[in-house]
Amino acid sequence: MSITHEGERPQAAVPVRRAIARSVLMCRPEHFTVVYRINPWMDPHLPTDTSLAVRQWEVLHQTYRDLGFDVQLIDPIDGLPDMVYAANGGFVIDNIAYGASFTYPERQPEGPAYMHWFEENGFDVVVPENVNEGEGDFLLVGNTILAGTGFRSASNSHEELAGVVGREVITLNLVNPSFYHLDTAVAVLDGTPGQEHIAYLPAAFDEPSLAILRERYPDAIIVTNEDAAVLGLNSFSDGRNVVIATRAIDFERQLRENGYTPIGVDLSELLLGGGGVKCCTLELRR
Repeated sequence: MSITHEGERPQAAVPVRRAIARSVLMCRPEHFTVVYRINPWMDPHLPTDTSLAVRQWEVLHQTYRDLGFDVQLIDPIDGLPDMVYAANGGFVIDNIAYGASFTYPERQPEGPAYMHWFEENGFDVVVPENVNEGEGDFLLVGNTILAGTGFRSASNSHEELAGVVGREVITLNLVNPSFYHLDTAVAVLDGTPGQEHIAYLPAAFDEPSLAILRERYPDAIIVTNEDAAVLGLNSFSDGRNVVIATRAIDFERQLRENGYTPIGVDLSELLLGGGGVKCCTLELRR
């Protein structure tokens, strides 16, 4: 039994975190390279090592399998080096796959490729009318979908998604080009309705969006700029185990203090394309 001395505030009990095995879609980075620049992380003049990217990705893939995840794979397509970032391929919930429509021409062929996979695997596919980049900008927290805009996904895609899936969709405005997708600035740690818990980087948002996050998630973990800069927030959680970038040291500490088990993986080669753990991971919700 802990003893609280006069004048001391009692420490809040750390919640018991429960893991729920996920079903996810991934794409092996067989054709990964950086030959164009569509975000601040990319520099075609820097060399990339495709074989290293594959080895690092394989560690992430095995990590998910070790956690008991159902891991599905989509075949990579030559000429689409960013297809490894599967999260951008759509948003899936209640067996509905709302497809992606990419901003930049370099990635636009990925949209039909992912929608074809969804159709072939029994999902009800909705072809989007508006520009959106899937789970890169749509994050399910409880029964609410947080939706990013400002750099990639158009805000009218938020209204379209709400109509398609019948869920509350909350728009958040991103203002820092280094965090151009919502999943680089927000991590969903526990999406269970009634015990929603997230982490985020305040500097990535405008003030109205910050007001929403502060009101809805007062117990959120606030991540440092340093950890966000290695895409530490671009993580994936099963409710207890959180797969994160190995270099997000302080975020790892914060997760442990909040009852989670962080698992570090090194995706430094894929970071050259502007993606991390979550970018490589599209959740399939039947």
